[in-house]
Amino acid sequence: MATNNKELRSLVLGVDVGGTFTDLVQLDQNSCAVRLAKVASTLDNQAFGVLEAIDKVECELANVAMVIHGTTTTTNAVLERKLSKTALITTAGFRDSLELGRRTRPQPYGMTGHFEPIIPRDLRFEISERMDAFGRTVTPIDEDAVTAVGQKLLSIGVESVVVHFLHSYVNPEHELRAAALLEKFWPNPYITVGHRLLLESREFERGVTAAVNASVQPLLERYLKKLSAELQGRGYLGELLIMNGNGGTVSANRVVGEAVKTVMSGPASGVIAAAYTGRFAKRPNLITYDMGGTSTDVALIYDCQPSISNEIEIEYAMPIHVPMVDVRTIGAGGGSIARVNQAGLLEVGPESAGANPGPICYGLGGELPTITDANALLGRLDVEQFHRGQENISLERIREIFQLKIGDPLGVDAETAASAVLRMANTLMAGAIRMVSISLGADPRDFSLFAFGGAGPLHASALATELGIPEVLVPARPGITNALGCVVADLRHDFVRTINKPLDTIETEVLEQMLLKQAFDGNTLIDQEPIDINEIKIEHSLDMQFIGQTHMLTVPMDSASMTCKEILKAFEKIYFNRFRIHLPEVRVKIVNVRTIVTGCRPEIDLTGLIDFSGRAHSLAAAQVGSRAVCFYGAKNELNWREVPIYNREKLPLEFELNGPAILEQMDTTVLIEPQNDVSSDRYGNIFIKVGVSNET
Repeated sequence: MATNNKELRSLVLGVDVGGTFTDLVQLDQNSCAVRLAKVASTLDNQAFGVLEAIDKVECELANVAMVIHGTTTTTNAVLERKLSKTALITTAGFRDSLELGRRTRPQPYGMTGHFEPIIPRDLRFEISERMDAFGRTVTPIDEDAVTAVGQKLLSIGVESVVVHFLHSYVNPEHELRAAALLEKFWPNPYITVGHRLLLESREFERGVTAAVNASVQPLLERYLKKLSAELQGRGYLGELLIMNGNGGTVSANRVVGEAVKTVMSGPASGVIAAAYTGRFAKRPNLITYDMGGTSTDVALIYDCQPSISNEIEIEYAMPIHVPMVDVRTIGAGGGSIARVNQAGLLEVGPESAGANPGPICYGLGGELPTITDANALLGRLDVEQFHRGQENISLERIREIFQLKIGDPLGVDAETAASAVLRMANTLMAGAIRMVSISLGADPRDFSLFAFGGAGPLHASALATELGIPEVLVPARPGITNALGCVVADLRHDFVRTINKPLDTIETEVLEQMLLKQAFDGNTLIDQEPIDINEIKIEHSLDMQFIGQTHMLTVPMDSASMTCKEILKAFEKIYFNRFRIHLPEVRVKIVNVRTIVTGCRPEIDLTGLIDFSGRAHSLAAAQVGSRAVCFYGAKNELNWREVPIYNREKLPLEFELNGPAILEQMDTTVLIEPQNDVSSDRYGNIFIKVGVSNET
């Protein structure tokens, strides 16, 4: 029965829209009862998939206290270039900064390539104005020109505009004046003022970030308005929160103004869930591995804290300089299509079969071999589990397609072709994991591999073996982990300001006041959110470098009142740990001042993710059958073994078993390879101890 009393509304919904599926977690904060849904994503309008997932769990929205939503609206719009018509107003002489960039090339070892800036040249306009690097006016702003350009933009159908002037991060006077002039007649709120979004140096990166923000604002607002109206029409009375790419949430009423921060919100939510789960599982150091239907995302968590980057480049020459969880993405998912190219070489991805028609085994008309089909052909997946269409697809049909498309061109049988597809996919994913670990100086052997996504637990053991990772952690609900991340995410606001001054010229009091001002602004924003929080955490840090060097290191601060001497000592320690060298004779400077303000929500009990009442008292009672599964033998030959199949949701808590085995559940399948030992904890997490090899 629905209720209007906020105190009695106990349900929380976490919804994540992926490239293939839309996932939902419904959590009752009083009883810890959980309901789950996984439906096909409706990419033309994501709201339809969200509503279908809500219907699937039979949720009464009037009883829901909060909906937290991770969306790919902005990410997809940027990657597919399906953007609103956007123009740029910038300093005279800098019209082409977005196109010139850093003078890099799309192909490092070739002279060819293509790059199209997010705002075309005919929509980039110059205005007479100029500030120098110290914030002093060199050329006054031409106000008449601003008004004239703005009127012209409206006449040609521009919906969103960026005001981006040189050195506005030091002195924003001209940007503020231009925005004020445009606001007098601009018919909507889509005016992005560069310094309000990013008070940081680097004109190209600031310009691209502002351009992305302006280009996706109208799209995000239209989507959220439609979703909010649908939710309210069904009786929803609570707040709609949106996941940001930094792993925090923000009210839907505020998110459109900084729409660029929602880019990568989906992958970020999965990493947040991993950090949260790892804390309870006493696994603070994790490499997250999220393999979905379209792509694979990997990230690093150290001491329960996700790695955050301020320099994410979502594609070539598309840097977004707002704090985001440092997620590396490759085009290898369960739906990734395998082919033999014209050179006779096997390729896997990045093209995906998507949700429709999807892999062959979906029965929706797919005729191209995918990673999911390869797993099914080798016995690792139950074909019936994936059947969604009217056509009844058999393993023989999958075998025929693999033989025709892969086996015959390579001169091998269908099963060997399928195993080659899986090994190629594993090689691609292992490379991505190396990018977030070894390339950054982290030893994979010091981490556990946190495997999630619908397809992640199928490949995790093989990847861990190749990379020397000793343990795989498979959470209770791998296929809906991103939606769970929405449920457990805190409120978060990030602030950055460039000062770019030598450390020995900065007064401690001035630096402290700057940090305290950022903390105050964050507290104010969180206080305005109608969300219950337990506490507010404030973290300060500095981007620092030796004068003359280009790379920067982040120096965490114990408090805003650290002295310059203490800051110098902390920087030198971090620099030595990274590069193993002392440079006492070189001066140090502070480039950026950063503050993170986090509103910590009450903890969520994860023990209800798998219903206790459905668990059996023994492993034998949880076994639902067996089937032949293909593994690699001692000399990489294919070796078929009869493997027990368990219903994971029936497995007793804190069980132990030895591989090989397969664990099936609603949202994923877990492959336990030979020589792997498995145990579980009271939260339903599975820990796979990886053997030194998979020889049988």
